[in-house]
Amino acid sequence: MAEPPPSHEPLLEFLAVMRRLRAECPWKREQTHRSLARYLLEETHETLEAIDAGDETGDWDALREELGDLLLQVYFHAVIAEESGAFTVDDVARGITAKMHRRNPHVFGPASDDPPADAAAVNEVWQAIKARDKPRDSFTDGLPDTLPALLYATKALERGAPVRDLPDDLGGRLLALVAEAVDEGVDPEQALRDAVRRLG
Repeated sequence: MAEPPPSHEPLLEFLAVMRRLRAECPWKREQTHRSLARYLLEETHETLEAIDAGDETGDWDALREELGDLLLQVYFHAVIAEESGAFTVDDVARGITAKMHRRNPHVFGPASDDPPADAAAVNEVWQAIKARDKPRDSFTDGLPDTLPALLYATKALERGAPVRDLPDDLGGRLLALVAEAVDEGVDPEQALRDAVRRLG
């Protein structure tokens, strides 16, 4: 027996809460996309911390709470945009739904009759469609400069940036280590984070 579809009432209730807060709370009324940027970054890092804690303890309550804080940021930005007529939270949801349909043809398209064999094959399809969606002129084109350096390097290398004869300086040696991690399928950001945690 199929499970009933999820209720959207909590999401609609939360949207109403955010609209009311924007209208009635002086601090929230003053906020802009720019002023909220730091909170989005903070909440993202707190969510990552909750994921690490959940992995260690098996207790996912902190992750549930942090995902709520992230959801607050999404709705906050969407309500600000709604007020200016730029877009609504429904537009955000429609956009990501369309993207998921487009980038997952093995689930939603004709290819769903002959799905890829494994996760690596699925990722190849995803990346190919993403490259069509967002053509780029270089391996770093479209990568935010604000990404952590290890992640920035990882993304460039995963896009096929060649690692030629690197200068024998610290940056070159670090990039070589990131390239080694990418080749081995290791997330260098997480590997370094885990190593630092072992220090103490």
